[in-house]
Amino acid sequence: MDFGLSEEEREVRDWVRTFVRKEIQPLEPEVLRRERAHQPGLTRDELTSLQLKAKESGFWGVQTPEEYGGMGLGAVLTALLEVELGRSFVPFRFGGDADNILYFANEEQKQRYLLPTIAGERRSCFAITEPGAGSDAKAIRCSARQDGTDWIINGEKTFITGGNEADFTMVFAVTDKAKGADGGVTCFLVDRAAGWRSEYIDTMGEWGPAALVFEDVRVPKENILGEVGRGFELAMKWIGRGRYLLPARALGGCERLVEMAIGQANTRVTFGEPIANRQAIQWMLADSAVEIEALRWLVLHAAWVVDQGGDSRHWQSIAKLYGGVKANEIVDRVLQIHGGMGYTRELPVERWYRELRLLRIYEGTDEIQRRTIARNLIKGHASVSGTLG
Repeated sequence: MDFGLSEEEREVRDWVRTFVRKEIQPLEPEVLRRERAHQPGLTRDELTSLQLKAKESGFWGVQTPEEYGGMGLGAVLTALLEVELGRSFVPFRFGGDADNILYFANEEQKQRYLLPTIAGERRSCFAITEPGAGSDAKAIRCSARQDGTDWIINGEKTFITGGNEADFTMVFAVTDKAKGADGGVTCFLVDRAAGWRSEYIDTMGEWGPAALVFEDVRVPKENILGEVGRGFELAMKWIGRGRYLLPARALGGCERLVEMAIGQANTRVTFGEPIANRQAIQWMLADSAVEIEALRWLVLHAAWVVDQGGDSRHWQSIAKLYGGVKANEIVDRVLQIHGGMGYTRELPVERWYRELRLLRIYEGTDEIQRRTIARNLIKGHASVSGTLG
């Protein structure tokens, strides 16, 4: 059993750590200023410029297969990179990636959608969630009916990440109501030019999802991704593609936040001495450090199972659940240690507070993760003895 990093893992991790420190974190004051003015933290051109700067050092398409020009990194190394990126709230991500289900496209579709997305020339979004179908994805009602060789899509999607910026969407619609999710849902690649529109949804965070509206949007049969009726299987592949990466990014944020809390505790003086001398503060820091270390190993273990080719869903659910709950507890303690200043927008603590709250909702709520974990235990698919038996 080896808990250390390989030389390659350490080198790659350290490069990203340096990139974040030199290129990303210096942008934080301006990003906060813009967000306070209700502007995007980074413009598209600024994000592209940063991505191309990273590309000069080979960081492009982190998990994109090498045959498509990517790095083809494994899950553990990708998780390590997400931790480093999470140490800043600046909305940066490496370029050169595409949704995993786009690799199921046929050759003609790859030329129109997959390759331009990897190259950064096109932007996609994944559209399954609806006003009445969130955690219960099988309840989708958006429909598609056949009209000759075309399909006509009607319905609404909601809380779609990237939906305001995307020029095409992977939309899931019911094509056989009788079968529903069991063979009656199809995935369509739909260009914005086909007629769907997006509407911005204002949230408590800086994340700006969209509602997508489809009114008699006509799509040719050539735009079906995969097979008719097999769309729900693709949706589940997308949802389960890397749930461990969400708590990984939160882990980086928690590390940075606790470092800020330690600095505050050492410099903030009350009643003649630093608050770091107060047991109440010490316990906050100690509890946070223990939870960060536990989260680190839950994330890396889930990623390790992915790399081993095993069924990682149970372990990803554990990491996602623990990460969401504990990250929110940690940021709450950090805000408390900062007192009134932590509650202001002068510091990024309250910004992280709002962002981390989302972790307990999207891509599987706490309640869904608990249901998944419990079902696996009850049905014998997993054991509390873990992978060691």
